[in-house]
This record gives sequence, structure tokens and C-alpha cells, in this order.
Amino acid sequence: MGEPLFREHGRQVAALCWRTQSSGLVEVLLITSLNSKRWIIPKGWPEDSASFAVSAAREAFEEAGVTGEIGDTPLGSYHYLKEKKDGSGMPCMVEIFGLKITGQAEDWPEKGTRELAWLSPEQASVRISEPGLRSILRTFHKTQTAARPRRRAG
Repeated sequence: MGEPLFREHGRQVAALCWRTQSSGLVEVLLITSLNSKRWIIPKGWPEDSASFAVSAAREAFEEAGVTGEIGDTPLGSYHYLKEKKDGSGMPCMVEIFGLKITGQAEDWPEKGTRELAWLSPEQASVRISEPGLRSILRTFHKTQTAARPRRRAG
């Protein structure tokens, strides 16, 4: 019968996983893709039985072992060309949901198959190859920096 309809349209979901260090610095999680080992954020196909946000949180757990509080509203979206097994490409649109990390599992489905890196949003945007995702990371960095209370000197 083939792949589900939503795969033909190339609509995926992703989790922008983030945490705040005790110093107040915000970090985001990047993982490597399975085949090309490019730096990406956890993403995948949405499930029919779950909302896009819940599907994004599930991907973050399966691919990176992280859990947390997922936002209901997308932070944005970007497009990329997904490489298929036959070598052809499929245009995909990815909706990104913010996931404030509250935990890291000892074990998860894809443990050992990907590298994980916690970086500042600025550092992460340098490692990401998709321009649309880089732009969302920069915007996220600005909103997190603006939301942080500033300490007064003196």
C-alpha cells in the first residue's frame, strides 16, 4: 500500500530541545543524523494518533533520550530535502516545537547511534546546514536572551 499520505507531502515535526544552566546560559541540543552524520535537531514523522507537539517530544526521547515540557505552538518551520533510500530527494517541511528539558533517560531507543551536543544557540546555528533552521535558532537565542533577567552591576 505504500507510505502514509502525510509522508508523500513531506511534513515532519521536530523538537528544539533546550535547557538553562545555573549561570543563566541557555543551551540547545543537537544530534547527528543517522546516515550523513550532519548536525540536526530531533525530528521525524508525526503519528496519526498524537498531536504534532507530542510527536515532536516522542522523537526527542527516541533519538536523544530527553524528556520535558513541550510547547503547543510551533516556534517556526523550515524546508529541507530528505534523502530517500533510492538516492532521490523528497522536499519536506518541518514544524519545530520548543521542548524545555527536565530529564535525560539512562537508556533510549537510539542510544549509541547518534552523537549529542549541548551548545549555545549561536554555536548550534554554525553547525546546522539548513538555513531555515539556523534562522529559527538565532530567533530563539534572541527571545531567550531578552527573557532572561539582567543582573545589575555595582
